[in-house]
Amino acid sequence: MNAHTFKSTLINTLRSNTGSVYLVWILVICCGAILTGLSGRSFFTEGNITDLLTSTTVLGLVVVGQTLVILLGSLDLSVPFVLSLSSVLAAGVMAGRSENFTAGIVTAILVSLAIGLINGLLVGLVKINGFIATLGTGLVVSGYLFTNYRGSTGKASPELAAIGSASWGVVPWTTVAMVLCLVATALFLNRTRTGLHIYAVGGDPAVTRMSGIRESLPAIVAHSLSGLFAGLAGLVIVARLGVGSPEVGTQGGYDLLSIAAVVVGGAVLAGGKGSIWGSLGGILIFATIDSLLGIMEVNPYLKEVVRGLIIIAVAVYAKRTQLKRSARFDSLRTKSASSMKEGSIR
Repeated sequence: MNAHTFKSTLINTLRSNTGSVYLVWILVICCGAILTGLSGRSFFTEGNITDLLTSTTVLGLVVVGQTLVILLGSLDLSVPFVLSLSSVLAAGVMAGRSENFTAGIVTAILVSLAIGLINGLLVGLVKINGFIATLGTGLVVSGYLFTNYRGSTGKASPELAAIGSASWGVVPWTTVAMVLCLVATALFLNRTRTGLHIYAVGGDPAVTRMSGIRESLPAIVAHSLSGLFAGLAGLVIVARLGVGSPEVGTQGGYDLLSIAAVVVGGAVLAGGKGSIWGSLGGILIFATIDSLLGIMEVNPYLKEVVRGLIIIAVAVYAKRTQLKRSARFDSLRTKSASSMKEGSIR
């Protein structure tokens, strides 16, 4: 790649939605460094960077699955309950014993995958709206959790606790695992037939049907993977905290926060448009702002205000961009009509 090609690629990337998201993230980091510096503190301490990456990991895993579902044109509101269920099952089965490490991991993953599969079957085969289907399964899981569990439960095995505390420098092992999941999902979306079909179904279901593509399989796969990633997020929480909790998913607000991160990352809720890397940018923006507000010791409830303002700002930006594109097409259509009219007069 010569210098001119590299420059053109860099400019096109920065002009894209994904590039804009990362520019906003860099701007947030710069503002954070300035604000913390003015208050006599440092934003780039080793502990702060580790905390930032750790908070990014759990939300990141949930967002990976939510991105797949939103690209399909659906939603997954069951993720916080699946995450909580995964944590209590893993910690409960392990009970602090090394010999139960594998059984706890397998149980949490299989149950989470099964709930995601049920969501996928309801959306893909029964044709129930994703919002309603996942809300229903989420409420069922929620009822089970709060009927059978109270407060912290179980205990992580020494192996899982060691994974949760291990790191390479300031980078936790769990963050590396999350990044690997991001890369694998990006390859799945862009290099496999089912991944491309997820984009196609979300973009235009009618055209997809006329093209002979079955809508059910992409829906089942996307929702199943969403459940799987929510279960993995629950395992990360057990690894970090050492116990499971029936409320950890809802307290974190991972359903709405994951949707917000995907939308901030440039995805369209109607489906067919977005990317894993854009969603990662959305995660980083929210995690960085949370970290900044934590350092500044701002009222925790103010975080919700900031998140809401970010979502509104992104929605306004997306709407203005859409209007500009429409105006361009309208102008082209007007020019074409004028040319045809002039031709008919001559």
